Amino acid sequence: MAIMNVNPTRMQLSKLKKQLTTAVRGHKMLKDKLDELMRQFLDLIRETRVLREKIEYELSECNSHFVNASAVMSKQSLDASLMSQKQQLTVEVDSRNVMSVETPVFAQSTRTSDDGDIFPYGFAFTSFELDDAVMSLQKLVPDLIRLAQIEKSCELMSAEIEKTRRRVNSLEHVMIPRYKDTIKYISMKLEENDRSSRTRLMKVKDMLLDKAHNYSSH
Repeated sequence: MAIMNVNPTRMQLSKLKKQLTTAVRGHKMLKDKLDELMRQFLDLIRETRVLREKIEYELSECNSHFVNASAVMSKQSLDASLMSQKQQLTVEVDSRNVMSVETPVFAQSTRTSDDGDIFPYGFAFTSFELDDAVMSLQKLVPDLIRLAQIEKSCELMSAEIEKTRRRVNSLEHVMIPRYKDTIKYISMKLEENDRSSRTRLMKVKDMLLDKAHNYSSH
């Protein structure tokens, strides 16, 4: 029996009962939070799995396009075509609160709105295979950013899940049983003291009655 080192008084009993009520309420809230965190975490894990498979396929397609471009263009021409960029990609980082976890939100933007600026070269001396490679790589970028956002969110939520689980277990298996055991111990002590007090009072009463009876008999 895990009992707290407290004085077995009625005031302490009342205080512990209030603390137990608070602990039980806190346990329920944390358990609900843990359940919701786990639900959202598993949703992200499933999305990550699907997104990874999609990205792996798209990367394979992208690589095939670059291989085809390499087959019809010299290495010098290919390197020169990709050396100077027209477009610039910016990733802005924000956050949103998910069950007290600040998860990242990534948003991409480009320096210009012209779709043609993804090609860092003119079309006169390049092949359509290179165009396909650049376009397939461009289409891949949003998925890569989304994957980075999800994986970082999973990392942060995993840490919060572990912390919340420890708090839930501490309340469920340590604090709440300790409150209950201490309350039970103090209640038993108070009942025992009440019985002792009643016994003493009855003995005193009997003694007074005996004394009064002896006086009256004289």
